[in-house]
Amino acid sequence: MEVLYPRCCGLDVHQKSVVACLITPKGKEVRTFKTMTSDLLQLAGWIVAKGVTHVAMESTGVYWRPVYNVLEALGLTLLVMNAQHIKAVPGRKTDVKDAEWIADLLRHRLVAGSFIPDRPQRELRELVRYRRSLIRQRAQVVNRIQKVLGGGQYQAQQCGEQYHGCIRTCNAQSYQ
Repeated sequence: MEVLYPRCCGLDVHQKSVVACLITPKGKEVRTFKTMTSDLLQLAGWIVAKGVTHVAMESTGVYWRPVYNVLEALGLTLLVMNAQHIKAVPGRKTDVKDAEWIADLLRHRLVAGSFIPDRPQRELRELVRYRRSLIRQRAQVVNRIQKVLGGGQYQAQQCGEQYHGCIRTCNAQSYQ
């Protein structure tokens, strides 16, 4: 098969480690790095020092995000690949073999990367998702307060257009 990217790197990303297989015209190198920022910077330095132009990694969970963020700043061509597309080949059971397989697929351009928006768009999406979760949590708390107070001889009252937890005490004599 034709080699399209002579200097490339395949990453098998996990929660606590990243196995990197770097392929150059001189051969293969495999190294393992931890996922702390200092270790990811070492990974980035190693990749740049070897003249790598393309990097591919699996998109397992959210573990790829810090790796992607560090490497993105270097201006490399990054591909985040769906793990199901990569894992379809039987016989690969170790992280080193996975990283080698990813690098080999990238080298021959046999897989396509997933769409990853640019950094400002990713940050905006993260903020919007976080805001949505806060609104959902607020509604859950309001409902719980309403339920607790409703069972304890208190009534919740609508205040204007939105319920903000305005509470009024019921006439205790009406419950006797």
